[in-house]
Amino acid sequence: MPHIRSISSPSLHRSCLLGRIPRTLTSANNLRPLTSSFEPQRGVANMSVLTKNEEAIKRNPHPDFGSVQAARPDWDTSAHFRYTKTADPDWKLGGGANGTRAPDAGDRKHVCIDPYEAGRPAPFNYKLLISGIVPRPIGFVSSASADGKTRNLAPFSYFNMVNHDPPLFVIGIAAALENPKDTLKNLVESKECVVNIIGEDYVEAANATSVDAPYGVSEWDISGLTPAEDTVDVKAPRVKEAVFSVECKLESVREFDSKSKPGKKSGCLVVLEGTRFWVREDALNEEKNLIDPEVLRPISRLGGITYGRVTEAMEILRPTFAKDVGGNEGYEKLKKANGDGSK
Repeated sequence: MPHIRSISSPSLHRSCLLGRIPRTLTSANNLRPLTSSFEPQRGVANMSVLTKNEEAIKRNPHPDFGSVQAARPDWDTSAHFRYTKTADPDWKLGGGANGTRAPDAGDRKHVCIDPYEAGRPAPFNYKLLISGIVPRPIGFVSSASADGKTRNLAPFSYFNMVNHDPPLFVIGIAAALENPKDTLKNLVESKECVVNIIGEDYVEAANATSVDAPYGVSEWDISGLTPAEDTVDVKAPRVKEAVFSVECKLESVREFDSKSKPGKKSGCLVVLEGTRFWVREDALNEEKNLIDPEVLRPISRLGGITYGRVTEAMEILRPTFAKDVGGNEGYEKLKKANGDGSK
């Protein structure tokens, strides 16, 4: 797996701000039509809600982050993406864990956690999940209001690709559909956006866009990033500094009920369909089907305020049942050798 180097930054990451948003289940296709009739409350009051939520989460573990940052090594400019061998190049089918597993790992007990046990604060589940589901790709979303007058730029680490035909992407927004945060408000109204992939060369600027600014304040100005006004299918600009960007149309929005606070909505799943791909020419191969990770230099999210950079990777061939396993005969041998683990 890729070698992830961690970076910490005291961000207010948009994928997890626990503000509130509009309330109906909406869709661009087979669910109820999207509407923009809501008039969410905005401004300083909304900023204070987001700030209070951050205080409750306590994402930043350092009382004095400046001192912690100053004591750390400088950014390693010599680190470049490279391939290494796997931990065990001679690993055989049925071999189980490789030699990097700690000798006493098998003796360590696992703790079973009920996410809704009495007295467990809701932010605990959030902090646990973002520290365990790692590294997470970041969808850096550029959106605009329906009239194009208000633009927004925000990072979401509840993000991934879920299909290629058609190209589909998901973004999770931990908020409800009444009084939406800026990105969701724009998506519901305009039904389009651009998803950009964050690179090492503008990670600080991207993090700055997670500020708890009121609606109407431009994160483009706060970050200093450059809007590229050449998108084809959408009005929102792409981030010029991004090596890879995707123009998207809204496919659907699904809202979820809170289980810790019955009667309230806790989050939305946004599905986006990609309509255009933008790749910087030096990162793209001749067939236009591969992006060079050395040029992309993607940044990922870990737990807390930690980001990661990818500097090492390995390649592993996908086995075939007939050739590598040996078909049913080979499979039966593996079952016998491993005590039939299928039971």
